[in-house]
Amino acid sequence: ALPIFPWADEDDRLEAWRRGRTGYPIVDAGMRELWTTGWMHNRVRMIAASFLTKDLLIDWRVGERWFWDTLVDADPANNATGWQWVAGSGADAAPYFRIFNPVLQGEKFDPAGDYVRRWVSELASLPTESIHRPWTATVPPPADIYPARIVDHAAARDRALVAFRTLKQSA
Repeated sequence: ALPIFPWADEDDRLEAWRRGRTGYPIVDAGMRELWTTGWMHNRVRMIAASFLTKDLLIDWRVGERWFWDTLVDADPANNATGWQWVAGSGADAAPYFRIFNPVLQGEKFDPAGDYVRRWVSELASLPTESIHRPWTATVPPPADIYPARIVDHAAARDRALVAFRTLKQSA
């Protein structure tokens, strides 16, 4: 029998992801746009999906169900294969070690921070150099205004890589 991937329990972090309260502005902007409009750009879908499956280690099928329930353009085949691709589990999957860095993705695809400022309005006054890293701002936003990061990306990435490598070696 094939080993089962050690997905994390669904906990408060899942709700933070759903509501755009992860502490990572590009993820939060995407999830808030999705909740408000029923849509988000494909790049942001991939970033949010990678964050859920690789940073939080929550089963991709949980994210697939959430997108199915919230996307106005939900399509069964595209939704399932997109999630499988990001999670590294599909027939044509991204390599398991491909883990989107939400800070670098934000800086690359929203360099001026306009998207984040639109959907995460509590960060609108931050300077551009810290819009994707609010915890580095001279005066970071207080936790009651914008949440602290629910995971440290570097540590979460390392944890995911260990889990994927262990699964690969046991298969």
